[in-house]
Amino acid sequence: MENSYLSEGKVGKESDFLSACRREHHSRVPVWFMRQAGRSLPEYRKIRGVGSILEVASDPERAAQITLQPVERYGVDAAILFSDIMVPVYSINFGIEIQPGVGPVAEKPFRSSGDLKRLRPLEPEIDVSYVGETIKILSKECPVPVIGFAGAPFTVASYLIEGKPSRSLEKTKALMEEEPAIWDSLMDILSEITVSSLKHQIESGASAIQLFDSWAGLIDPEVYEEKVFPYSKKVLSSIDDPLIPKIHFGLGTEPILNLIAEAGADVVGIDSNTPIDVARRKLGNEIAIQGNLDPEICLGPVEEVEKAVYEILSLNKDNPGHIFNLGHGVIPDTDPAILAHVVEMVHSHELQERTNE
Repeated sequence: MENSYLSEGKVGKESDFLSACRREHHSRVPVWFMRQAGRSLPEYRKIRGVGSILEVASDPERAAQITLQPVERYGVDAAILFSDIMVPVYSINFGIEIQPGVGPVAEKPFRSSGDLKRLRPLEPEIDVSYVGETIKILSKECPVPVIGFAGAPFTVASYLIEGKPSRSLEKTKALMEEEPAIWDSLMDILSEITVSSLKHQIESGASAIQLFDSWAGLIDPEVYEEKVFPYSKKVLSSIDDPLIPKIHFGLGTEPILNLIAEAGADVVGIDSNTPIDVARRKLGNEIAIQGNLDPEICLGPVEEVEKAVYEILSLNKDNPGHIFNLGHGVIPDTDPAILAHVVEMVHSHELQERTNE
């Protein structure tokens, strides 16, 4: 499928994705997928090579090529940088790796005030210069807006404290409750690191940013408001360029959607468990919504995929503030042909609606 931007060889002033982020009039529903660049693509596996994602992300030419692959294959309306939310803390030598099939694993997890010394301010031009170089390449070669991103302080903190992915977050919750001063210091440091990372990406050419707070829904809303929300707000409020849309995403966040928005988001990403009409009632029309096809549906029959896609589009009721996406990342076993079909359906729907107006 041909992307309308590809023939231009650059991102013009008009972008359906950016317009939707701002809730402005645009020609069709924009679509991109979280983890659209990755293991589901045979061309990714061909150039991926050995080593961890952190090593691949540190190679600007290869990272840029991987970022572009889903744009070229699917004709999506935005490209998200091929990197990882742990890159900043990895780059300052906290001692964390991405283990295949597991996720972020800390060699020595964060346990006490003494571990604060293991976290220093991020110097982007030195520590993550390769991220900026990747985005600069994409600014020249990518035909659609490039999304920079970072992990929210809470989600990154949970990996440092737990030492590996966890759905219970027992150690994280214990530190919050039993050592509030240490928790606040840790979150302050991570907030500054996150801001430095995002500003570097914007200065390098990113057109939008997304803050991933994947595990925000695993804690009680009251705890989120007191212990997490202030730091996400600090990060997002520090990105004050009105031309750079800010997307805030988390899993299981329906009870705190208002806070996800109030943290400073222009766009709230919702998971597959929150119907888009429910999210719209909670958020109103002043916030754009991104989502929210269940990634697992994409593993099933095409008829089920089509049904789910059309249901989401119907629930949105042609609200201009909608970016079609998944409710989480692309599952590695997903057939690329299914995602290509989703893009085609989404784009065709908007064109059909526009014709009928």
